Amino acid sequence: MSPRSAPSIRLVRHATLLVSLSETTLLVDPMLGAAGSSPPIQNTPNQRPNPLVDLPDLDLSYDAVFVTHRHNDHFDESARERIDSDVPLVVHPDQTAAFREEGFTDVRPLDGDVAVGDLTLSPTPARHGHGDLAAAMAPVTGATVTDGTQTVYLAGDTVWYDGVAETLESLTPDAVVVNAGAAQFLEGDPITMDADDVRRVRAAVDDEVPVVAVHMDAINHCLLERDDLRRAVDGVETPEDGAVVHID
Repeated sequence: MSPRSAPSIRLVRHATLLVSLSETTLLVDPMLGAAGSSPPIQNTPNQRPNPLVDLPDLDLSYDAVFVTHRHNDHFDESARERIDSDVPLVVHPDQTAAFREEGFTDVRPLDGDVAVGDLTLSPTPARHGHGDLAAAMAPVTGATVTDGTQTVYLAGDTVWYDGVAETLESLTPDAVVVNAGAAQFLEGDPITMDADDVRRVRAAVDDEVPVVAVHMDAINHCLLERDDLRRAVDGVETPEDGAVVHID
């Protein structure tokens, strides 16, 4: 079990997070391979091996794992090898069987409220791109994570659309995490949030609520870098790998 810590979100790398509330730490979207251990995502700009950077040197203690979807930059071969087979693993309902076939024994489909330790996860809608491309990239989910006192909204791999807007309208989150990077193929629009999308999220929540943008500077087709986003949008947290954002 992870040690008790102050409520926080730690960016590990890309979309890999450690979300700690009460006495439970949730590992989100583990991509744990060494730099350059995976090929570039094809049909994309910037053909460099992935990940572009190595993991920071930090403690990866956690109590449960949440996987928003099975793309390699959210659950890679190293994660399959390193994560204990009996860890509570919360996943998109349509991908439950695939994880069980890989030998995980405590797979919990996020088709409603799911309890892990002190936390309850609930699914939120996500759209991984636009038009036909979004359909091709599905399925994917977001989630709210709460200990009954504080709530973190993990938007997942999604662009800004009605589902995200309606989720934010219905919530009073204590923090919001968005997957930015404007990930893109050679054709079509971005499949994760660009600067305009992040700006819309920032405008949709109270000023005191931290909006944390991750999913940058680690995968070859994520063309929006942290420095770009910092220049484009005010009032958004853009942590470096390994950094912690505390939740008041």
